[in-house]
Amino acid sequence: MNFTPPFDLNKEPVRTVVDIQKTLPHRNPFLFVDKILDMNESQVVGVKNVTMNENFFVGHFPGEPVLPGVIQIETMAQVGGILALSTVEDPERYTTYFLKIDGVKFRQKVVPGDTLVFALELASPIRRGLVHMVGKAYVGDKVVMEAEMMASLVKNK
Repeated sequence: MNFTPPFDLNKEPVRTVVDIQKTLPHRNPFLFVDKILDMNESQVVGVKNVTMNENFFVGHFPGEPVLPGVIQIETMAQVGGILALSTVEDPERYTTYFLKIDGVKFRQKVVPGDTLVFALELASPIRRGLVHMVGKAYVGDKVVMEAEMMASLVKNK
């Protein structure tokens, strides 16, 4: 990934959680994206606010809560899914499905109180519904996680 997004967390989001629910089929407790800060044809920046109120912290880990890696990956995929779905007419009629996840690296633990910012970009143009993205997750200006992922855009029946 060749860019570091501007982290202006006070900026008016381009999509709120209400807007996100109109695009993604996910709902509580599985909708992890709180807002989209920036988006263009090939890049997207989304935010997850990590709070102690989330149910997985009860068991991961008591006394030293850490945001599970699989939740970080799923959140990154949801942010990327918003970009992918923005490329089709009637995005509510489509679903994105994981095909592949590569090169995942967890560089620092993420804990309650952190604001996790995900920056993704298309690695190649979307063709035949195949979406190939690379992304990084930040807490402040530190990269805490990165991954490369591929998904398929599928029209719902």
